[in-house]
Amino acid sequence: MDGNTITTLLFDCDNTLVLSEELAFEGCAEVANALCRDKEVALAADLTGPALMSEFVGQNFRGMLASLQARHGFSLTAAEADALVRREEDVVIAKLRAALKPCEGADAALERIAAARRPYTRAVVSSSALRRVRASLETVGQDRFFAPEHVFSAASSLDPPSSKPDPAVYLHALATLDRRAGECVAVEDSRSGTLSAARAGIPVLGYVGPYPEGQKQEMARRLTESGAVVIMGHWDELEEKLAEIERLSRPLRG
Repeated sequence: MDGNTITTLLFDCDNTLVLSEELAFEGCAEVANALCRDKEVALAADLTGPALMSEFVGQNFRGMLASLQARHGFSLTAAEADALVRREEDVVIAKLRAALKPCEGADAALERIAAARRPYTRAVVSSSALRRVRASLETVGQDRFFAPEHVFSAASSLDPPSSKPDPAVYLHALATLDRRAGECVAVEDSRSGTLSAARAGIPVLGYVGPYPEGQKQEMARRLTESGAVVIMGHWDELEEKLAEIERLSRPLRG
């Protein structure tokens, strides 16, 4: 095999393949506010989806629980944390089932690469719980593009569970797929996801499509600083950007 050839595409899910983050953090805020009331945490105002998304985008709810405990000085038993994670999954999945949409152009791009003369191995690598990722893919019909065993979750596929920016989930995906980092490309929209893939040695295609126009330039800068080698604004650019990554990587691979 040519060492310069990309064989495998590793896609983040939330706000990369599907527009899930606003819905998910709305549900996350509901569960987090109920927890704070239960633990008698005095908040100046209720936590909101947008505020949580701005701080924790790219991470999972278990990681957020750890941050909330450290910040507000309360503790959870392992059983309490597990129950809250399950509750948050249920709330978020219900919202996704009701209103989830794919990212603009994602379906068409997946159709093109699935039908390409040079097929890619395709996988999803997410921080979110496996139940949630599968529900997202099924809701928008993208599950047809990914073998069930090629959907990886930092929250569910690892023991112990992890979250991006830890590279563990990407390293697990590489080992399971029997791929070298240099023959893969990860598509990521967040700083934590980009760091996760880059720390695993995987070239990253940073995707800024879901961000408001006024934020895209800043997000492109942040993703580049976090390790993205190329930035993509719309899924229509996928093949062009993959070719660019191959050109840029030639001196480094082989």
